[in-house]
Amino acid sequence: MGNYFFPFRSQEREDGTYDPSPFTLLVGTSKKTDYVPQQYETRYSGKKPILVVCTDEGHMAMSNGKKFNTGNHPIEMLVPMLHFRDAGFNFDIATANGGKVVLEMWAFPESDKNVTSFHESVKSMMENPKKLSDIKSIDEYSAIFIPGGHGCMINLPTNADLGRLLHEAHEKNFPTVTLCHGPATLLSTKEGGKKQFAYSGYETMCFTDKTDAFTPSVGYLPGYMPWKAQESLEKEEMKVVNTTETGATTQDRELITGDGPGAAHNLGVLAAPILVKHATGNE
Repeated sequence: MGNYFFPFRSQEREDGTYDPSPFTLLVGTSKKTDYVPQQYETRYSGKKPILVVCTDEGHMAMSNGKKFNTGNHPIEMLVPMLHFRDAGFNFDIATANGGKVVLEMWAFPESDKNVTSFHESVKSMMENPKKLSDIKSIDEYSAIFIPGGHGCMINLPTNADLGRLLHEAHEKNFPTVTLCHGPATLLSTKEGGKKQFAYSGYETMCFTDKTDAFTPSVGYLPGYMPWKAQESLEKEEMKVVNTTETGATTQDRELITGDGPGAAHNLGVLAAPILVKHATGNE
């Protein structure tokens, strides 16, 4: 019998990896997004793109050894980018190894024409991204955006090149935007223990450990997380200001964050004019 008869069980694929359960796909994904175009009194007219840092890893081993089919959450990536595009920005995309961007395609909003059209427009860039180690400085960029999805927790939190770029961003008060599990990538600033964590004392939002611990019971994840994003950030003296996921966002200095996929639209609305103001004043 297939998983149709087990709606709360993660769905095993032919390759032995797991997608979320039918129940969580039904209640936890949407074919459309909350994206609504905004009117900007001032748009960015410069040439510096936003650096979008994505994952090129799609299989996350849970604590029980089962591998979750993950990547970047498509709504968390594409909806904020739509807002940034509307505000006048273009993009460079980079991954840890220069491999193509992996998306959680089971969460793709296939009936949202704005998202599907934009996805097509950046697809070639996603399939041929830059390698983080080839980016020597953030000076050629206007901001850093790191979308969430569990996949961003696989190889970005330990990537020394990302840590180097984030340290530079921190030192220069350079806008850095992320959401959901994306704040876990800020741990890269430790650079394997060689440097101090850059964001101690900052407030952030992220997908909570409490919710991650609940999701295996309904088959969203095929097992418990191998490590905890919120706990790891709090150990570095970040203050996680949300206790659940409501679509909320916050800003602390150069860091702009959202609590989950439901925050994608709100994060874009919040961040876009901030990015325009910073980029225009530092062209």
